[in-house]
Amino acid sequence: MRTAFQPSLLDAAEGPDTTEGWSLGALADGLERVDLAHGAWLDVRRGWLRGSAGVMAHLVGTVPWRAEERRMYDRVVTVPRLLAWYGPEEPWPHPALTAAREALDAHYGLPAPQRVASAGLCWYRDGRDGVAWHGDRIGRSRHEDVLVGILSVGEPRALALRPVDGGGPTLRFPLGHGDLLVMGGSCQRTWDHCVPKTARPVGPRISVQLRPRGVA
Repeated sequence: MRTAFQPSLLDAAEGPDTTEGWSLGALADGLERVDLAHGAWLDVRRGWLRGSAGVMAHLVGTVPWRAEERRMYDRVVTVPRLLAWYGPEEPWPHPALTAAREALDAHYGLPAPQRVASAGLCWYRDGRDGVAWHGDRIGRSRHEDVLVGILSVGEPRALALRPVDGGGPTLRFPLGHGDLLVMGGSCQRTWDHCVPKTARPVGPRISVQLRPRGVA
Protein backbone atom coordinates (compact mmCIF):
# COMPACT_ATOMS: atom_id res chain seq x y z
CA MET A 1 0.00 0.00 0.00
CA ARG A 2 1.34 3.44 -0.92
CA THR A 3 1.29 6.18 1.68
CA ALA A 4 -0.21 9.62 1.03
CA PHE A 5 2.06 12.65 0.85
CA GLN A 6 2.48 14.59 4.10
CA PRO A 7 4.77 17.63 4.18
CA SER A 8 7.76 17.32 6.50
CA LEU A 9 8.39 19.71 9.35
CA LEU A 10 11.70 20.65 7.70
CA ASP A 11 9.94 21.93 4.60
CA ALA A 12 7.17 23.58 6.58
CA ALA A 13 9.72 25.49 8.66
CA GLU A 14 11.24 27.17 5.62
CA GLY A 15 10.62 30.91 5.37
CA PRO A 16 9.03 31.76 2.03
CA ASP A 17 9.79 35.21 0.63
CA THR A 18 6.95 35.50 -1.89
CA THR A 19 3.18 35.76 -1.62
CA GLU A 20 2.95 32.40 -3.39
CA GLY A 21 4.71 30.72 -0.44
CA TRP A 22 7.97 29.81 -2.19
CA SER A 23 11.17 31.46 -3.39
CA LEU A 24 14.49 30.60 -5.00
CA GLY A 25 17.68 31.57 -3.25
CA ALA A 26 20.58 33.17 -5.07
CA LEU A 27 21.96 30.30 -7.13
CA ALA A 28 25.59 31.30 -6.67
CA ASP A 29 25.27 31.38 -2.85
CA GLY A 30 26.37 28.02 -1.47
CA LEU A 31 26.85 26.42 -4.88
CA GLU A 32 29.39 23.59 -4.59
CA ARG A 33 31.32 22.38 -7.64
CA VAL A 34 32.36 18.70 -7.76
CA ASP A 35 34.85 17.92 -10.53
CA LEU A 36 34.48 14.39 -11.88
CA ALA A 37 36.69 12.38 -14.22
CA HIS A 38 36.52 12.50 -18.04
CA GLY A 39 35.54 16.18 -18.26
CA ALA A 40 32.34 15.84 -16.21
CA TRP A 41 31.28 18.00 -13.29
CA LEU A 42 28.43 18.56 -10.83
CA ASP A 43 27.10 21.67 -9.12
CA VAL A 44 25.10 21.17 -5.90
CA ARG A 45 22.97 23.89 -4.27
CA ARG A 46 21.28 22.77 -1.05
CA GLY A 47 17.88 24.21 -0.17
CA TRP A 48 17.69 26.36 -3.31
CA LEU A 49 13.88 26.24 -3.43
CA ARG A 50 12.45 27.54 -0.15
CA GLY A 51 8.87 26.59 0.68
CA SER A 52 9.33 23.37 -1.26
CA ALA A 53 6.69 21.49 0.75
CA GLY A 54 3.96 23.63 -0.78
CA VAL A 55 5.39 23.08 -4.25
CA MET A 56 5.47 19.33 -3.62
CA ALA A 57 1.83 19.30 -2.47
CA HIS A 58 0.77 21.29 -5.53
CA LEU A 59 2.55 18.93 -7.93
CA VAL A 60 1.16 15.83 -6.23
CA GLY A 61 -2.39 17.16 -6.44
CA THR A 62 -2.48 18.80 -9.86
CA VAL A 63 -0.02 17.10 -12.25
CA PRO A 64 -1.64 14.44 -14.50
CA TRP A 65 0.66 11.67 -13.33
CA ARG A 66 0.87 8.55 -15.46
CA ALA A 67 2.14 5.05 -14.83
CA GLU A 68 4.09 3.42 -17.64
CA GLU A 69 4.83 -0.19 -18.57
CA ARG A 70 7.93 -1.45 -20.35
CA ARG A 71 8.91 -4.78 -21.80
CA MET A 72 11.82 -6.48 -20.09
CA TYR A 73 12.90 -9.67 -21.80
CA ASP A 74 9.79 -11.87 -22.01
CA ARG A 75 7.45 -9.87 -19.76
CA VAL A 76 5.93 -6.42 -19.30
CA VAL A 77 6.68 -4.64 -16.03
CA THR A 78 5.34 -1.46 -14.45
CA VAL A 79 7.85 1.38 -14.25
CA PRO A 80 8.49 1.91 -10.51
CA ARG A 81 7.63 5.64 -10.38
CA LEU A 82 5.00 7.98 -11.74
CA LEU A 83 5.87 10.30 -14.62
CA ALA A 84 4.93 13.57 -16.29
CA TRP A 85 6.59 15.74 -18.94
CA TYR A 86 6.24 19.37 -20.01
CA GLY A 87 7.71 20.87 -23.15
CA PRO A 88 8.71 24.46 -23.96
CA GLU A 89 5.44 25.42 -25.62
CA GLU A 90 3.07 24.50 -22.77
CA PRO A 91 2.51 25.98 -19.30
CA TRP A 92 4.58 24.29 -16.61
CA PRO A 93 2.70 23.01 -13.56
CA HIS A 94 4.11 25.47 -11.00
CA PRO A 95 5.73 28.91 -11.33
CA ALA A 96 8.68 27.72 -9.24
CA LEU A 97 9.71 25.41 -12.08
CA THR A 98 9.52 28.21 -14.63
CA ALA A 99 11.61 30.42 -12.33
CA ALA A 100 14.16 27.61 -11.92
CA ARG A 101 14.46 27.30 -15.70
CA GLU A 102 15.08 31.03 -16.07
CA ALA A 103 17.58 31.09 -13.21
CA LEU A 104 19.61 28.20 -14.66
CA ASP A 105 19.72 29.81 -18.10
CA ALA A 106 20.86 33.12 -16.60
CA HIS A 107 23.44 31.71 -14.16
CA TYR A 108 25.19 29.52 -16.73
CA GLY A 109 24.84 32.02 -19.58
CA LEU A 110 23.44 29.37 -21.86
CA PRO A 111 23.05 30.14 -25.58
CA ALA A 112 19.61 29.54 -27.07
CA PRO A 113 20.20 25.92 -28.28
CA GLN A 114 21.40 24.86 -24.81
CA ARG A 115 18.79 26.57 -22.66
CA VAL A 116 16.38 24.55 -20.53
CA ALA A 117 13.41 23.54 -22.68
CA SER A 118 11.64 20.68 -20.86
CA ALA A 119 10.69 19.53 -17.39
CA GLY A 120 10.48 15.80 -16.80
CA LEU A 121 8.87 14.93 -13.46
CA CYS A 122 9.35 11.66 -11.55
CA TRP A 123 7.35 10.91 -8.42
CA TYR A 124 9.08 8.37 -6.18
CA ARG A 125 6.26 7.45 -3.82
CA ASP A 126 8.32 5.38 -1.38
CA GLY A 127 11.43 3.20 -1.25
CA ARG A 128 9.98 0.70 -3.69
CA ASP A 129 10.18 3.29 -6.45
CA GLY A 130 13.49 4.08 -8.17
CA VAL A 131 15.27 4.28 -11.49
CA ALA A 132 18.04 2.02 -12.77
CA TRP A 133 21.50 3.08 -13.94
CA HIS A 134 21.36 5.22 -17.07
CA GLY A 135 22.57 8.41 -18.73
CA ASP A 136 20.52 10.98 -20.61
CA ARG A 137 22.10 9.96 -23.88
CA ILE A 138 19.22 10.25 -26.34
CA GLY A 139 19.82 13.11 -28.77
CA ARG A 140 22.57 15.73 -28.73
CA SER A 141 24.00 14.50 -25.42
CA ARG A 142 25.44 11.44 -27.20
CA HIS A 143 28.15 13.62 -28.70
CA GLU A 144 27.86 17.08 -27.07
CA ASP A 145 28.39 18.45 -23.59
CA VAL A 146 25.00 19.43 -22.16
CA LEU A 147 23.67 20.75 -18.88
CA VAL A 148 20.90 18.87 -17.03
CA GLY A 149 19.51 20.17 -13.74
CA ILE A 150 17.62 18.11 -11.15
CA LEU A 151 15.43 19.99 -8.67
CA SER A 152 14.11 17.78 -5.85
CA VAL A 153 11.21 18.34 -3.48
CA GLY A 154 9.98 16.04 -0.74
CA GLU A 155 11.95 13.59 1.37
CA PRO A 156 15.61 13.10 0.40
CA ARG A 157 16.57 10.13 -1.77
CA ALA A 158 20.06 9.25 -2.92
CA LEU A 159 21.15 10.07 -6.46
CA ALA A 160 24.07 7.75 -7.21
CA LEU A 161 26.66 8.29 -9.96
CA ARG A 162 29.40 6.04 -11.33
CA PRO A 163 31.72 6.22 -14.36
CA VAL A 164 30.45 4.42 -17.45
CA ASP A 165 33.80 2.63 -17.81
CA GLY A 166 33.51 1.18 -14.30
CA GLY A 167 36.56 2.94 -12.92
CA GLY A 168 36.34 4.90 -9.69
CA PRO A 169 33.94 4.85 -6.75
CA THR A 170 30.18 5.29 -6.77
CA LEU A 171 29.17 8.72 -5.52
CA ARG A 172 25.91 9.39 -3.64
CA PHE A 173 24.09 12.67 -3.15
CA PRO A 174 20.94 12.77 -0.98
CA LEU A 175 18.54 15.20 -2.67
CA GLY A 176 15.26 16.62 -1.36
CA HIS A 177 13.69 19.64 0.36
CA GLY A 178 14.43 22.01 -2.54
CA ASP A 179 17.96 20.82 -3.38
CA LEU A 180 19.39 21.37 -6.87
CA LEU A 181 22.00 19.21 -8.60
CA VAL A 182 23.34 20.17 -12.03
CA MET A 183 25.20 17.68 -14.22
CA GLY A 184 27.48 19.33 -16.76
CA GLY A 185 30.38 18.80 -19.13
CA SER A 186 30.56 15.24 -20.42
CA CYS A 187 28.53 13.84 -17.49
CA GLN A 188 25.73 12.31 -19.58
CA ARG A 189 28.19 10.48 -21.83
CA THR A 190 30.84 9.41 -19.33
CA TRP A 191 28.83 8.83 -16.12
CA ASP A 192 25.66 6.90 -15.28
CA HIS A 193 23.24 7.85 -12.54
CA CYS A 194 20.36 6.17 -10.72
CA VAL A 195 17.95 6.46 -7.78
CA PRO A 196 18.35 3.14 -5.95
CA LYS A 197 15.40 1.42 -4.36
CA THR A 198 15.64 1.03 -0.60
CA ALA A 199 14.04 -1.08 2.11
CA ARG A 200 14.32 1.79 4.56
CA PRO A 201 11.13 3.70 5.33
CA VAL A 202 11.33 6.85 3.18
CA GLY A 203 8.75 9.44 2.26
CA PRO A 204 7.77 10.57 -1.24
CA ARG A 205 10.01 12.72 -3.41
CA ILE A 206 9.52 14.41 -6.78
CA SER A 207 12.51 15.16 -8.97
CA VAL A 208 12.26 17.62 -11.84
CA GLN A 209 14.75 17.07 -14.67
CA LEU A 210 15.43 20.35 -16.46
CA ARG A 211 16.88 19.54 -19.88
CA PRO A 212 17.70 21.40 -23.09
CA ARG A 213 15.86 20.69 -26.31
CA GLY A 214 16.81 17.43 -28.01
CA VAL A 215 18.07 15.63 -24.88
CA ALA A 216 16.32 12.76 -23.09
